[in-house]
Amino acid sequence: MKPSALRFLVVTFFVAAFTQAASEPVVLWPAGAPGEKGGLPPEADTSKPGEGLVSGKPIIRLGNVSSPTITVFPAPADKATGAAVLVCPGGGYHILAMDLEGTEVCEWLNSIGVTAVLLKYRVPVREGQPKHGPALQDAQRAMGIIRQRAGEWGIDPTRLGCLGFSAGGHLCAALSTSSEKRTYEAIDDADKQSCRPDFQTLIYAAYLTQKDKGDEVSPDTAVSKTTPPTFMAMTEDDPVRAETALFYYLALKNAKVPAELHLYPIGGHGYGLRRTPFNIGTWPQRAEEWLKALGVLERKN
Repeated sequence: MKPSALRFLVVTFFVAAFTQAASEPVVLWPAGAPGEKGGLPPEADTSKPGEGLVSGKPIIRLGNVSSPTITVFPAPADKATGAAVLVCPGGGYHILAMDLEGTEVCEWLNSIGVTAVLLKYRVPVREGQPKHGPALQDAQRAMGIIRQRAGEWGIDPTRLGCLGFSAGGHLCAALSTSSEKRTYEAIDDADKQSCRPDFQTLIYAAYLTQKDKGDEVSPDTAVSKTTPPTFMAMTEDDPVRAETALFYYLALKNAKVPAELHLYPIGGHGYGLRRTPFNIGTWPQRAEEWLKALGVLERKN
C-alpha cells in the first residue's frame, strides 16, 4: 500500500473515532455524478510526508474525487441547537483539505451545538467545464438532501448554513447566488428542496472578485438582496488579496444584506482553526458570537 493511501486510511479511522456517531458517507449521485466520464486516478491523499505542514501538523490533500459524498457529524445531544452547517473545504478546486478545513471544523461546530455536514465535492477541475461547475452541482444537491432528511438528522431546515474556506468559500458564495435554479436536471424529491443557505461563513474566500475589472464581484458570486447573512474573515497579507473580501463586503452592504467582516493584519492563508502566533486564530469566537446574534444557536424545544 502506498504511504499516501495508508495515511488516508489512518486519518479516516481517527475521524470515525473522534465522532463515533458520524454517519456513513451519503453518496450524492446514486447513478453517478452528472457529466462524469471517468478516467481519473483513484481518489487519494496527494500530500507528501513532511511537506506543507500547518502549525507543525500535516494536511490531508484529497485528490481525484469523482464520487462526491456528504458525511453528517451530529452535535452532541446535550448541546444540539438544531442548526446545521454544510462544510466546504478549500484547495483551489484541485484538492480538498479534508482535515484542516473539514473534519477539524466539524469538531468545532459540534462543540457549539451545530450539526456539521462535510461535503466531499468533485476535484480537480473538469476539462471544458467552469472551474466550480461540478462542485456547485454537488453543493446544490447536498443542500437538497440535507433539507429532505432534516427530520431524520435532527436538523432545523430553516437554520441550515454553509461554511467554506478559500475555494470552498467561493463555492459557498456561488451556492448562495444559485438557489433559483439547479445547474443539473432534477433526479428526485431532494432536488425540489431549496438549496439556498440560510447564512454563510466565508473564511479567506477566493475568487469572489475580478482583479482585472477593478475588483468587481465575480458573476458566479453576484450579490443580491436574496444573498443570505454573511460572516467573513481574512488577513491583509493573504495572497488571495484582502480586496477580495473588501469589495464583496461592499456589495453586500449596498444590497442591504446583513454582513460582518473581520480583517486581520497578518496570518496569511490556509490556517483553518489551527493555532498560529497571530490573532487571526480568534475568528471562530467571532463567528460563534455572530451566529448567536443571528439566533442560529438558540436551542428550540
